[in-house]
Amino acid sequence: MTEKSQPIFVRSKTGRLIQRPTPEENEAINAGIAADPNTFELTDEWVAKARRVGRPLSETPKIKRSIRFSAEVISYFRATGKGWQTRMDNALKEWISMQNL
Repeated sequence: MTEKSQPIFVRSKTGRLIQRPTPEENEAINAGIAADPNTFELTDEWVAKARRVGRPLSETPKIKRSIRFSAEVISYFRATGKGWQTRMDNALKEWISMQNL
């Protein structure tokens, strides 16, 4: 009879103690995964063919910053409906193009 492994506990970022599976439990988990016909190991070839989910990456990505505007400015642009932030960005770009820098 083999001696059973002692449980190993790790602490999460929130401080919660989580018990990791013992080597025996890990073996049983992996055997179950291997026996499941609906699972498969991801190969490098499969990962290379996978496509990104979501919005395509922009050639000119925007930078996220925290900035304060007067309530009057925000109210004006928000009242123009969906896409107000893009219109606000375009208005600022137009103002920049009019400057003699």
